Amino acid sequence: MAFESIKEALFPKKDDTIEDEENDAYETDEKSVVKSGNKMILVEPRAYSESQQIADHLKKRNSVVVNVKRVTNDQAKRIIDFLSGTLYALGGDLQRLGNGIYLCTPKNVDVEGRMSDDSQDKKTKAKIEDEIDF
Repeated sequence: MAFESIKEALFPKKDDTIEDEENDAYETDEKSVVKSGNKMILVEPRAYSESQQIADHLKKRNSVVVNVKRVTNDQAKRIIDFLSGTLYALGGDLQRLGNGIYLCTPKNVDVEGRMSDDSQDKKTKAKIEDEIDF
């Protein structure tokens, strides 16, 4: 009996069950794609070690908003560098939304538009006003 079960495991009989198993696997994969890749994750890391968890979210094709205001400047730089490398490998994109807040999007997410920095706008506006005499 044990020999027959091993034989069946190694050499299955050719019939429709193999096709059914393949279809079941395909359906499972389709469901997992629907479940992943449609989330927006908000993260406030408190240490550099949490950057790997953020990368795991990106690998699952989820978008991540990262707030690095709770870590030191050195740690924030390391986190952003790590995420930049991860996004480069995944074909994703990193966009700065504000002071210390970044949007990380995988390849399957398109982002339209850009966020402007208020301090940059004020400097540009002041420069334009200096050039033009009122």
